[in-house]
Amino acid sequence: MIPRIHQQGSNTLGLLHYLYGKGTHEEHIDPHLVASFDGMAPDPGRDPSVTKKDLQHLLDQPLSLLDADQRPDKHVWHCSVRAAPDDPILSDEHWADIARRMVAATGIDPGDGAGCRWAAVRHADDHIHIIATLIREDGRRPDHHRSGKRAQAECRLIEKELGLHQIAPGDGTVAKRATSAERHKAERTGRERPAREELRETVRRAVAGASSEEEFFGRLAAAGLLIRKRIAPSGDLLGYKVALPDDRNGENEPVFYAGSTLAPDLSLPRIRERWTLPAEAVASADGSGPEQPALPDVTGPAFARRRATAATWQALLIIDNGDDGAAAAQIAGAGEVLDALAKTSAAHTRKELREAAFVFERASRSHLRAVHGHDRALRRAARDLVHSGPALGRGEDGATTAMLIDMAFFLTIAAANWHAKKHHGQQAAAARQAAEHLRAAYEAAAAESMAVLRQRGQRLAPRARQRQADLLHEVLPDLAARVQAEPGWPALAATLDDARKAGHDPGALLTEAAGRRELDTAASISDVLVWRLRRSAHLPALPENSHDTPARGSRRQGSAAPRALPKQGGLNDPSRRR
Repeated sequence: MIPRIHQQGSNTLGLLHYLYGKGTHEEHIDPHLVASFDGMAPDPGRDPSVTKKDLQHLLDQPLSLLDADQRPDKHVWHCSVRAAPDDPILSDEHWADIARRMVAATGIDPGDGAGCRWAAVRHADDHIHIIATLIREDGRRPDHHRSGKRAQAECRLIEKELGLHQIAPGDGTVAKRATSAERHKAERTGRERPAREELRETVRRAVAGASSEEEFFGRLAAAGLLIRKRIAPSGDLLGYKVALPDDRNGENEPVFYAGSTLAPDLSLPRIRERWTLPAEAVASADGSGPEQPALPDVTGPAFARRRATAATWQALLIIDNGDDGAAAAQIAGAGEVLDALAKTSAAHTRKELREAAFVFERASRSHLRAVHGHDRALRRAARDLVHSGPALGRGEDGATTAMLIDMAFFLTIAAANWHAKKHHGQQAAAARQAAEHLRAAYEAAAAESMAVLRQRGQRLAPRARQRQADLLHEVLPDLAARVQAEPGWPALAATLDDARKAGHDPGALLTEAAGRRELDTAASISDVLVWRLRRSAHLPALPENSHDTPARGSRRQGSAAPRALPKQGGLNDPSRRR
């Protein structure tokens, strides 16, 4: 159940016309009163002898008793309360009780006999609107400070008592939702999302891996956004606003949004924090600390994805074992990697990756402040992904994309469990939702490469197949039978054979891969081990001599996907360990 306190207004009758009207899209059905301050307010929806002006006069009567200089400029309080889509349809009696509880909890009518006058109107199955005049019967102003938080707390209690869908409590770090006017405008103009959400997604992609203001603003311009910078008299840049070129107001002017109104971490000062080097990096740069090894230049999308996979694995370990500031930084950095991956993905994975990045945005912020600098490797990985350009959906590009998505899937699960442990309900839910989209993206990305590896495994000589089976029983005696029964076992056998031919000790590699995290809760152990082995042994994700690559998008029987999402639990939930 979602309460929303709207901006205060000064036109009681205007709001009543909307509440009792047909709606902007004829969506208002049977508008009528369900409750009021005294239980006897006239209802222009059900009583033809009553007008909306009659109700307005009743609500505003305490205001008319004040001297003109005592009347507040904005005296109309407006709150909407909406049920979740999967909640049952509530009766008018239920909504009346909810309205009375909301005005009591928010201080509008606390039950002392002298509260504000209010009325609750229902014009749809799933929500009500409460309108009140912000003058009490005794002439004083109501104490409705922090009414939004108080309304949220009361809704959480109502959900439990009525057995409704329970929404995770927020912590004040959520990005501002699009208003109903913005959503209706998007529908009228044929936009997939409201302008606010499109801008937030575009700005986040521009931030991903950027290393300077010049690069950041260059990416915004390249994305086609209009940019308005706020400059101090000294010439210093203080902030920025962005707009979509075709998003105009009534005067045909672009509608600009400040970065801070798109999301708390998209203000210019917060973006600048991402470019701050950690103390150890600063020491290395000035010669007072150990020199950090220089990384080779990225040579293409596949290389960028391999490096991002390694960075994601290290981030996962830090989320599991690091302090709060470092873990929060890794989760924020993971958001940049997902943004960059969505930006450079192939067509058949783009939609799910874009949705994963979009919903994970909520998981990237909490009241535990990220200590930026710890996320340097992930930010570098995001930069590499962007600068390497779009990846093809086949061959090595496609296989390394699957490898990275597989690792990102488990990072989002680690993030969900970290947030759950910290009681960040909304962030944990967002991370789990992102994991669902990543799982779907993996299924599309991995179909080709896993089919090729299975074919190669099936063509191994009988002696080679038996050698890999004996090795499996030696290293994983308790899981060997299960692995051999999996559709992905031939792909694992082929990978072990590739490792041997490349000069590695396949037994040592398999032991090391199996020991990183337990395996018996994975739905496809062979799939997990294939990617671990090919990454740690620096094997091509898809062998170059795979001339029999299936057509992109083909789905062979047994193509493996990331493991099913684990049940909710704490950090000791074994389902999220690899």
